[in-house]
Amino acid sequence: MSLLARPAVAAFAAKSIQRLAVAASRRSQGRGSDASLHGRFPEFPRDVRELTIPTSVAPAPVVVYMPASTSEGSPPPVHVNFHGGGYVMPVTEIDDPLCRFLAAEAGVVVINVDYVVAPQHQFPAPPRQAYEVVRWIASHGDEHGWDGSRLTVGGQSAGGGLAAAVARQSLEEDGPSIALQVLHYPPLDLVTGAKDKRAAIAKPMLRPWMGEIFDSAYVPDPRERADRLASPAHPSDTADLKGIAPALVITAEFDLLKAEGERYAERLRKAGALVEHHDVPQADHGYDGTDDEKAREVYALISRQVRQAVNSEAPEAG
Repeated sequence: MSLLARPAVAAFAAKSIQRLAVAASRRSQGRGSDASLHGRFPEFPRDVRELTIPTSVAPAPVVVYMPASTSEGSPPPVHVNFHGGGYVMPVTEIDDPLCRFLAAEAGVVVINVDYVVAPQHQFPAPPRQAYEVVRWIASHGDEHGWDGSRLTVGGQSAGGGLAAAVARQSLEEDGPSIALQVLHYPPLDLVTGAKDKRAAIAKPMLRPWMGEIFDSAYVPDPRERADRLASPAHPSDTADLKGIAPALVITAEFDLLKAEGERYAERLRKAGALVEHHDVPQADHGYDGTDDEKAREVYALISRQVRQAVNSEAPEAG
């Protein structure tokens, strides 16, 4: 075991990363809207309000993005988004461009969730809270102006892992009907050590040492990393996934996590639940944070699939 993989060291490093992430976010916002996340994709307006959703883990603050227009007398569908950050960074605002894009292009209410993070809240607290948030959203639409019966979930990086865990819990517990799960370059195999994963380039954005910190801070006990809510792409999870929410799986060509995303996409295909697997060429983990052209293309794909899923019959699995 390397030094960074030791739980105490990983926890210390994760807290340091949290502080740096929060400080960087504040600096970015302080430079003015043109240089901030709110300034990306300016054609998509920001119409938001805040709520706090009760859960057994902790109250979950959320930002609700409203679509520009809705059918008169018909509440819009809802998409629940979980941000990335290795399960340790509380960087909800990083997904503001995506949330505005989806609200406008998919015509849905987008609820961006500020979920609990490690090491303060270790596994299984984040996936449990995420599921309870989705369950609450599905049953409280009448009070807040969305249609909880037309529901999708999704996330980028760690958020994609949480979205997959939400879909799994909903399957197992006969929970809310989820029309689509969007898994965008997700970590889906925490059993395989980061040092044993291979990327198509020599120096991928997500380095093995980062994976060691994230995994050890989030799931300190290696024996728990085989849990189906943490590692559904690992061969040890052999449960029947028939009936799980249809999925759009998006991987990136150069990403250290590409192989596990591909494995899970194939597993979903065999279960009849894969709508599409899209691999973004010439892209690495988190590419959409800096590459507006690729981000627009992929966000448009997500918007089309979400719109189709909530406004028609369930999308056909490939």
